[in-house]
Amino acid sequence: MTAQNPVFDTLVRPYGKAAIDEAAAIVADGWPVAVPTETVYGLAGDATSGQAIARIYAAKGRPSFNPLIVHVLSLDDAEKLAEFDSTALALAERFWPGPLTLVLPLRAGARIASLATAGLGTIALRSPVHPAMRGLLAATGRPLAAPSANASGLISPTRAEHVSASLGGSIKLIIDAGPTSLGLESTIVAISRGETRLLRPGPVTTEMLDIPLAPAGERGIEAPGQMSSHYAPSKQLRLDATERGEDEWLIGFGRVIGQSSLSPSGDLVEAASALFDRLHEAEAAPAQRIAVAPIPKEGLGIAINDRLARAAAPRGTC
Repeated sequence: MTAQNPVFDTLVRPYGKAAIDEAAAIVADGWPVAVPTETVYGLAGDATSGQAIARIYAAKGRPSFNPLIVHVLSLDDAEKLAEFDSTALALAERFWPGPLTLVLPLRAGARIASLATAGLGTIALRSPVHPAMRGLLAATGRPLAAPSANASGLISPTRAEHVSASLGGSIKLIIDAGPTSLGLESTIVAISRGETRLLRPGPVTTEMLDIPLAPAGERGIEAPGQMSSHYAPSKQLRLDATERGEDEWLIGFGRVIGQSSLSPSGDLVEAASALFDRLHEAEAAPAQRIAVAPIPKEGLGIAINDRLARAAAPRGTC
């Protein structure tokens, strides 16, 4: 491997002050660490360091045109990095800390590595609620770029063991705080020139946003999770399945019974939390293909269907 992508004896530490202090020292030295958030596990590195961002890209094998979400402790910290209009301020005050990412105009003079924004004039910002990520932000005193802690395009990690399976040997440290509570990446909203657009559905639903949304449009990659093929298992994935086909592992929902289920009761919150766990389970099963039961296209179901559609898309599309 190259000098930028060495092999490590990846350590897994239980969440606590000692693990946060160890992670902060690694981040200060320019390397990324895996840390849980309320959505999925993230691969966090110093957003002000081009070298640290390059090491995130190297560990993930991530396309450099795909920008990263930069995590901050507070709205005050975010305002040092981006231009907030009244709509952005209102959304941040309502949903931060929490699973909402805002894509906003990058503030002139902001100390953010251009690799973190993929050279765009915007920046994706989020203030997380999980104590592990907040602890790391406080310990480093820096904004942290943190995409999902998995090889680029593959199933997102909701447990430390998912991170180990995907990035073991590529990073120095994983902080283990058990399964994430939401299990689905953040909602992403872009705000510019008085226009608000939904770039990625997520735990903060359009009903919760309760504001007018313009069509996302075709503007290229503006934020994470917009590539057509993403969150993908290595096996062929069939959607809207009501019964198991030959050599398939069926992930059920509601009345559709499978080898596993997102939610036997048809609860969309439970299904969102279980989605990547069930995909990891199906990926490891002996069946050669995966099928998933129909999910209602409402509320959190919109975000679940978005992830499943990208997981089922032909590889190499973007």
